[in-house]
Amino acid sequence: MNSIDRQYKELLYHILHYGIEKQDRTGTGTKSTFGWQIRHNMSDGFPLLTTKKMAFKTMVTELLWFLRGDTNIKFLVDNGCHIWDGDAYKAYKTKYGYDDIDSPLSMGEFITEIKTDNEFAKENGELGPIYGKQWRKWDKQHVTHVDENKVVNFVTMESVDQIANLINELKTNPDSRRLMVSAWNVGELDQMVLPPCHYGFQCYVRDGKYLSLMWNQRSVDTFLGLPFNIASYGLLLEILAKTVNMVPDQLIGNLGDVHLYNNHIEQAKEQISRSSFELPTLKMNPIFLANLEHKGLDEAINGQVNFELDNYQYHPSIKAPLSN
Repeated sequence: MNSIDRQYKELLYHILHYGIEKQDRTGTGTKSTFGWQIRHNMSDGFPLLTTKKMAFKTMVTELLWFLRGDTNIKFLVDNGCHIWDGDAYKAYKTKYGYDDIDSPLSMGEFITEIKTDNEFAKENGELGPIYGKQWRKWDKQHVTHVDENKVVNFVTMESVDQIANLINELKTNPDSRRLMVSAWNVGELDQMVLPPCHYGFQCYVRDGKYLSLMWNQRSVDTFLGLPFNIASYGLLLEILAKTVNMVPDQLIGNLGDVHLYNNHIEQAKEQISRSSFELPTLKMNPIFLANLEHKGLDEAINGQVNFELDNYQYHPSIKAPLSN
C-alpha cells in the first residue's frame, strides 16, 4: 500500500473510532479529533489518493486560481471547477437578504449567470479577500505624516506579493527560516466568505537543492477536503521547485480540527475497506515549463497550462454531500 493512502486511511480509522461528537457552523455535526500530521516523500510519487477517484483537473484549476491572485468564481466556473459555488451562492443570498424561498435564482441559475454574464459575475461572484488575495496582494499600510497633535494626515497603501517574495528568497537566501506565506489576515477575516482553512505554508531547503513544503490547516473536512489539500500542496511544491530549479522533497501537513461530517461516515468506512494502487507520476506541459523558465511564474500560469498524470490507477469515486 502506498504511504499517502495508508496514512489517510489511518486517519479515517482514528476519527471513526476515537473522534468526539462536535457541532459545527453548518449544522451537520461531526466526529472530530485535534492535531494530526501527514508526511509524504515526493520521490514516492504524486500524492493523489488511489482508494477513490480524485477530480485532478478541478484541484489544478483551484490552485491556479489561488496563484493568479483571483477571488472571483468566474475563472473557476469557466474552467469547470465548482468547489466554491455554494459559498458564492450563500454570499449572494446574504448580500440581498434572500432566503431559500424568495431567492430569485436557484443555485444552478446563479452559476449560469456567473458563466454567461460578466457584469453579474463581477458583482456577485466575488468571495472577498480569500487565499489568492492574501498570497499575491496582501495590503500594507504606511503612515507617511503625523502632525504635532498625532493626527494622521497621509496614508499610503501598497500590496505585498508573498509568492513573488518567497520565490526570490528561495533563489537568494534558501537557508532562511522565513520562507513563509500566510492567508490568515486578521484585519480582513470579516470580509471573507470563509476564513482560510489552510491558513499558511512554510518552505525548507535541504543541501541547497531539495525543497520541502509544510502547510498548516485549522479546519479539515477529512473526507472531501483533505484529499484535495494534500494534492494541491503537492502540486504547489512541484511548481515552486521547478520555478527555483530545485527537487521536490518532503510534503508535510499539520492538521488542527480534523473531522468527518456525520453524513460522511459510511463513505469513510467504504474507503477504509479498499486497497491502494501505486501513486501516479506528475507530468508538466513543455510549454508551461518553457514559460516558467524564461518568463516566470505569472506568465506560465496565465499561458497554456496542462498537468497530466502517468499511471493513475484508482477505485471508483465515492459521492458525499458538501456542507457549506
